[in-house]
Amino acid sequence: MPSFSEFLSTWSFDLVSLLVIIATGVAYLVLLAMVRRRGQTWPIWRTLAFFILGLGAYAFVEFGFFGTYRFELRWAFTTRIALLLYAVPLLLSLGRPLELARAARTEASRARFDKFLQSWPIRVVSNAIFAPLFALAFFMLFITPLSAAMRGSAFWQHAITVGAFLLGQLMLFPMLQRREHRSEIFMAAEFLFAFFELMLDAIPGVVLSISNTVLDGATTLSANVPAWFPTALDDQHFSGNLLWMIAEGADIPILVLLFIRWGHQDKKTAKSIDDLSDEEFDALANQHLKRPRG
Repeated sequence: MPSFSEFLSTWSFDLVSLLVIIATGVAYLVLLAMVRRRGQTWPIWRTLAFFILGLGAYAFVEFGFFGTYRFELRWAFTTRIALLLYAVPLLLSLGRPLELARAARTEASRARFDKFLQSWPIRVVSNAIFAPLFALAFFMLFITPLSAAMRGSAFWQHAITVGAFLLGQLMLFPMLQRREHRSEIFMAAEFLFAFFELMLDAIPGVVLSISNTVLDGATTLSANVPAWFPTALDDQHFSGNLLWMIAEGADIPILVLLFIRWGHQDKKTAKSIDDLSDEEFDALANQHLKRPRG
């Protein structure tokens, strides 16, 4: 394995990644300018967090060690994808880009924007159940020969550069933005399912870690690799260990978010009941008691 100094000093250039950074940064700056033209302000620390932590993390993943050895090393390939899907969007979310987009719009366009966020494709992808399920389904590809084909393909590597970056934001940003009321039964089911997925997400990493066969079938090392390069099997084991750790760690913020939303929903429900007059409460209780039982 590389030394820590070699890990930090390994860098390479990727044009697609640079274009993604420029496009994302320009879009955020345009929204900032629109907000200022509307006479509103935006916290400077959110802007700094978006550029330094969010886009900085993306640049570190794409231009650093993981991006440099994404073709040769399994653990660089799998870790890069996991970070693009979960860690980078989480850091970008500190800049609250959806809230900035809403603040930059007029009332009419804001209503259309909110309607788009409430559309069923966005609601499905940003559901707390979808993210763990997607991680499980996608990470299972790493234990198949398809993983080696994707790792060696420039097309798929560039598709991951853009697609994983965008999909991670699509899964996380609307989830953080969501404010609508949900039943306690739905939220409890969502929480329990996400907790169950916490265990399922470990499967791909565990399989990669304990298998004594190179599962993707790629056993030949590229020419002119550094002396520290692991064997194909050691590479697979280390890839599984990192994937296991990241997949489990990525579920924890989702569980925390669900728990916080559950607590807020419970407070709102309790307050709505406390605000009822005695007559309103009696009417609500009678309506519930008279409801036909299935």
